[in-house]
Amino acid sequence: MSKRDFYEILGVSKSASADEIKKAYRKKAIEYHPDKNPGDKSAEEKFKEAAEAYEVLSDQQKRQRYDQFGHAGVNGAAGGGGFGGGGMSMDDIFSHFGDIFGGHFGFGGFGGGGSRGGSRVRKGSDLRVKVKLNLSEIATGVEKKIKVKKYVSCQHCNGSGAEHGSDSTTCTTCHGSGRVTRVQNTILGQMQTQSECPTCHGEGKIIREKCKYCAGEGIVREDEVININIPAGVMEGMQLSMSGKGNAARRGGVNGDLLVLIEEEKHPQLIRDENDLIYNLLITVPQATLGDAVEVPTVDGKVKVTIAAGTQPGKVLRLRGKGLPSVNRYGTGDLLINIGVYIPESLNKEEKNLMEKLSKSENVKPNSAASKDFFSRFRNMFE
Repeated sequence: MSKRDFYEILGVSKSASADEIKKAYRKKAIEYHPDKNPGDKSAEEKFKEAAEAYEVLSDQQKRQRYDQFGHAGVNGAAGGGGFGGGGMSMDDIFSHFGDIFGGHFGFGGFGGGGSRGGSRVRKGSDLRVKVKLNLSEIATGVEKKIKVKKYVSCQHCNGSGAEHGSDSTTCTTCHGSGRVTRVQNTILGQMQTQSECPTCHGEGKIIREKCKYCAGEGIVREDEVININIPAGVMEGMQLSMSGKGNAARRGGVNGDLLVLIEEEKHPQLIRDENDLIYNLLITVPQATLGDAVEVPTVDGKVKVTIAAGTQPGKVLRLRGKGLPSVNRYGTGDLLINIGVYIPESLNKEEKNLMEKLSKSENVKPNSAASKDFFSRFRNMFE
């Protein structure tokens, strides 16, 4: 099932400003918030859908990729550890966007503020890797295995940072909420603000004895092999995202994302132009004059094409469907064959005699009907 358009989900136009997108998301989040719609699975899915749309459209780089490549530009291929991760979890949403309502009217209940589950959920940092692909891999899509050094949850303390697993005490400064509230008197009246607790740094608890393996961080640095499923049709500079495959968060929380930057290897003979491929074919004067059958390269092997007798330099042959697929699956490009004719720079005596005899023929003189037609078409190319 294909995903709905993110702009449609939030009810904004593609030219909407960042403020308009934020206001539209806030409205949707309030309407479908789980605390306002208890037990309503449909509302929960719409809540997640709106959060996913806002995550992309509120980020300038992600929005640009989405506008250019659609869902594939930000989610990639689904399944098998592939891009997208199957959507955002509720923990992801509360971690990402818990402060969008300014802290007073947040994601921890519509009646009294605070945060869901007490302390604020942390998110690990994102990882960025480059993956180089050749045209054959781009044409079909490919699975790559890469080794990355990343932070993972400490197995000794199960990511808690405490030597004995749950050996911690509730923070006395924030009483386990991870946030502190301050009230200030201003000329406009009392103003209430919330910020991260300076004692526990937003975690809501203090560790009594730190884990000796991770020094209380809850994470350790290790090598991990990750399978990356790259969809067909990607191009140079495109960035794909694997949700939850980045660094683990300190002492619990949600993992960051793995951002995959696509690099494209140059093909020795084919030139890419969006989804089309271009091949410059150089033929001899006899081939152009008499016609011939020649082989040309494609991304999946060589094919034979017919050069018609009397083919002129600059002619373009088009092989339908021999280009690259669209990343959005809107069709496949073509292979364009540009014909050039090689003129020899030196000839032996016999070759010169043949050319001199040929030059006397009316059919090869510039004032012939064929040559006039050629120059007419050549001129039209630049008008």
